[in-house]
Amino acid sequence: MMSAVRETIFALSSGRPPAAIAVVRLSGPAARAAVEALCKLPEPRRAALRRLRDPASKAVLDDALVLWLPGPATETGEDMAELHLHGGRAVVAAVLDALARLPGLRGAEAGEFTRRAFENGRLDLTAVEGLADLIFAETEAQRAQAMRQFQGLLGGRAETWRTRLIEALALVEARIDFSDQDVPDDLIGPALHAARQLLDEIDETLRDQRRGERLRDGLVVAIAGPPNAGKSSLLNAIAKREVAIVSPHAGTTRDVIEVHLDLHGFPVTLLDTAGIRESDDPVEQEGVRRARARAAAADLVLWVVDAAAGEAAGVEPGRWIVRNKIDLVGGAGQTPESGNGAFRISATSGTGVDALVAALADYAGTLLAEPALVTRERHRVALAEARDALERALAERRQGREDIIAEELRLAARALGRLTGRVDVEDILDVIFRDFCIGK
Repeated sequence: MMSAVRETIFALSSGRPPAAIAVVRLSGPAARAAVEALCKLPEPRRAALRRLRDPASKAVLDDALVLWLPGPATETGEDMAELHLHGGRAVVAAVLDALARLPGLRGAEAGEFTRRAFENGRLDLTAVEGLADLIFAETEAQRAQAMRQFQGLLGGRAETWRTRLIEALALVEARIDFSDQDVPDDLIGPALHAARQLLDEIDETLRDQRRGERLRDGLVVAIAGPPNAGKSSLLNAIAKREVAIVSPHAGTTRDVIEVHLDLHGFPVTLLDTAGIRESDDPVEQEGVRRARARAAAADLVLWVVDAAAGEAAGVEPGRWIVRNKIDLVGGAGQTPESGNGAFRISATSGTGVDALVAALADYAGTLLAEPALVTRERHRVALAEARDALERALAERRQGREDIIAEELRLAARALGRLTGRVDVEDILDVIFRDFCIGK
């Protein structure tokens, strides 16, 4: 935790000048004094035009819109101020220099405003992660998922689960610690019933095929197959630009080439891999090894074969067959008799490529369209720890060891607390005294 006495931090939030407007933001106990050193303080939460002057020389720095936002109802939970400046480099530099010379102020570190918001209870960890994902979102689906997390989709659910778990734990703790008081005998049954319900809900959440992580990182599609089948040409055709080198010589692609695409709002990473064949060349052998590894780890493999060569290949789960170079044998589009996952294309002329891209977009939508609670491995690990602790608590019912049940419920609550970053053992006592009025 940071010290109780903190400096005011300031940061330029509009990116690198020059820009039409640059916003300098201040947060902390000295924010008010800093604004008053530059100009007359505006009314709270009302923008006002102010002439900013250097505190030392009294020289005019800029005419700016100034906002004064007293805490704790602010983004960081502290007093905040915003200076909306003209975005010229000299203007911004002069204002930042004047601020840096004021006592109690320093430049903000990366992410410090968000960190203070978390420390002051304005955001939980899942919302902080959602904000980070929102900043780096590249597609509409990623933006929507990040916004849901930022607005508390997982954090709110986790806090609800933790509250219910604390109430169940309070029942067990009351049975253990206050057995000589006027407390009902059968408290373990309702507590474990609540634990069973929570376990089922967490289990259902974890059975999501990792949709959240896939959407956040992008669906991975590997283009694989034998040499000279036209894999690099297909990559270029889908990407609509020259990404990979195309050559009639086998073994041109030696390493894995990645291209990030937005297919109907869903993120897809295409991998162009080396042609898979036996080779005495150690460099090509390494390329083939990497190709096999990346194809094995991909969400989908487009297995490209030469239609003119008549190579045999079949559709399998997680693998589509793309027969390329049909311009040499005739035919186009999806092969009806092969069903879904079989395509006939010409990467050089573009015939059939649009149908393949549309199918890829539909595939991504099928896997990723449904909203997911879990979007990071950290979330999954914390929920798995809570689930495992709940299972152990339920398994102890036959043994009747109330202290072990209480400990497992406590571990489950702690795991959920780590998920949001808010762990407070005092709430257990609060529930006990509120519900049972012990000690009155």
